[in-house]
Amino acid sequence: MTQPGSQTYGANALNNFALTSRLVRYQDLKPCLNAFVDTRTPGSDRKENFTIIGPGVSENPDQHVHIPEAHGFNIGGARQPPGCLNSQHSHDTAEVFVVHSGQWRFMYGVNADDADVKLGPGDTISIPTRMFRGFENIGESAGFLFAVLGGDDPGKVTWAPSVFDLAEHYGLVLLEGGRLVDVAAGDVVPEEARRQQPPSRDELEKLTTPSADKLASCVAPAASLRANTDSALLAFAIGDVSEAAIITPGNTQDGFQAGPIEGWWPHGFNLRQVTLAPESQLSAHTRQEAEVIFLQSGRLTVQIAEQPANTVTMQPGDTLTLPVGAYRTWLNDAADAAVAYVVRGGDAPSLPVGHSH
Repeated sequence: MTQPGSQTYGANALNNFALTSRLVRYQDLKPCLNAFVDTRTPGSDRKENFTIIGPGVSENPDQHVHIPEAHGFNIGGARQPPGCLNSQHSHDTAEVFVVHSGQWRFMYGVNADDADVKLGPGDTISIPTRMFRGFENIGESAGFLFAVLGGDDPGKVTWAPSVFDLAEHYGLVLLEGGRLVDVAAGDVVPEEARRQQPPSRDELEKLTTPSADKLASCVAPAASLRANTDSALLAFAIGDVSEAAIITPGNTQDGFQAGPIEGWWPHGFNLRQVTLAPESQLSAHTRQEAEVIFLQSGRLTVQIAEQPANTVTMQPGDTLTLPVGAYRTWLNDAADAAVAYVVRGGDAPSLPVGHSH
């Protein structure tokens, strides 16, 4: 069974797609500078929002979507300079961040004072649905977060009440349904439109912060990740290859037990860290679910097995999506290890299948 909307390729069919069309290079990311209602508020006015796969949750209808194909999850990113803040908000589906670069602080609660956690490169956080969170770059240089949102339609953002007052003061109005109107730029609120109201007291009480113990289970520091020697992917390894679990909602057919981040809220995807030592590779195999690779460090070459010329070489920060049924090989021919974070659709990915030729 395939992901809704994902393109499927038979084992012996000619794969007539180009990998280059499914690769989004970090240097080619197109940001939206006013994606959300808080983007003109001092302290939040320099953030860049990226929608890499799927529609995301941007409130700006002009947000650029790099790859619109449905995967069962969304991929995005956020880049912020030092001191830049993403205001307190809540989501209706899972929101996961992998720190690609920079030092970050994530704050919980409607007023950002319930709890916080500090993360650095390679660390992962999965934030429970329907609770307030915000984040800021506390480092000395610009930082980038790789983001995964649950579902094909992750819904709209619920903002803390204070965000609405500041936004209107600086000329931004949010309408019901999640559309942003830039009054300061001359846009007019349609007569029939209804302004989005801040959450009521009753709604705020339902968006409470979980206990400290529960919050601790939402974070997977890079240093805590452990290679899984039972990973079915190792059957295709040539050289030194490892796969570590990050988000595994339940036991899987491909050799993983639930954890370390399970979540008491739905994810609808798995997140793994795959590392290839220099001169290592994964021979031709396919997956029965959508697979997205985000390269954290090193260099990684990915090839479609039946089309040797259909090859891309990924650099740090690049994102590549591989469709169901396409046989792929991975190769690290560089001097340093290639470290990738891999999103696979569904709560329980099935066994990878080797090439029949």
